[in-house]
Amino acid sequence: MERGKGMIASYDKKMKNRLKRSEGQIRGVLKMMEEEKDCKDVVTQLSAIRSSIDRTIGLIVAENLAQCIAGSEDNDPSTDQAIQDAINLIVKTR
Repeated sequence: MERGKGMIASYDKKMKNRLKRSEGQIRGVLKMMEEEKDCKDVVTQLSAIRSSIDRTIGLIVAENLAQCIAGSEDNDPSTDQAIQDAINLIVKTR
């Protein structure tokens, strides 16, 4: 799962829709800021967006990790590295 190398990632419609929903939420937060809405409300919405994006990251990593493992041979060192890379991606985003 190195950048520019490795397996081809798979992104389904559900993943893309999650990000489109987050994009809409970000636009909503920008509007709230322009309207000088309460700080607590803005931060609450931003936290919800962050959680949604974190879940999307987890879904993308999980789906592509499963694809990588399914296509690899047993005891293949590159599989172990792919798993470690995926774990590092998840941990880094939290």
